[in-house]
Amino acid sequence: MTLLDLAGVARTYNDGHPVYALRATTLTIPEGSYVTISGPSGSGKSTLLNVLGLLDAPDEGSYRVRGVEMAGADEALRGAVRGQLFGFVFQAFHLLPGRTARENVEIGMVYGPSRRRERRTRAEEALARMGLGHRLNADPRALSGGERQRVAIARAVAARPRVLFCDEPTGSLDSANTANVLTLLRELNNDGLTVVVVTHEAEVAAEGGLRLRVEDGIVTTHTEEARAHGFT
Repeated sequence: MTLLDLAGVARTYNDGHPVYALRATTLTIPEGSYVTISGPSGSGKSTLLNVLGLLDAPDEGSYRVRGVEMAGADEALRGAVRGQLFGFVFQAFHLLPGRTARENVEIGMVYGPSRRRERRTRAEEALARMGLGHRLNADPRALSGGERQRVAIARAVAARPRVLFCDEPTGSLDSANTANVLTLLRELNNDGLTVVVVTHEAEVAAEGGLRLRVEDGIVTTHTEEARAHGFT
């Protein structure tokens, strides 16, 4: 099933003159894909992620999420789709000090339909899956960087999104914790979750079945199938 579908999508900023952050892009992301987006700083990769995640709106083109047109949609519809289908993980963990790991995960479900007891259960299950079942009551300030990122991932997936958007999720981690996070993302994808990762790291970009590269706002595609036939 086509989950995310862009046709001629572009995003321009005006800083006294037009700045083309994302040039006309046509792209289809099927359900269950693992997508990585790489490129130099200022290339437009975060703009692409923000458009896909409905954090920013395109100036041109069509963007459909499960067949529903999002270009030109009001914020009520965009917010509803984000809340029901999307989860987000960022390089900065955005965890609340003074709240336990479990409470931080529960916060990600407060505005959803689940009740308090269900939120608690789902938070504990998500943290256990991240290997943090023994750290439920830990304050984030007592956790390592890798543990904090795993709490952030648990918070995103506990709400049971269909797409997990990750913006530089390993950017502040060492090699061992990077490997752990990549393993978790691959496991989540194997379970059917669509994963979209922005990264500047080659090893992280290589994880994608669909690899996108953005330079000067232009998106090019590189897939596992292309690599299998010797195209790089």
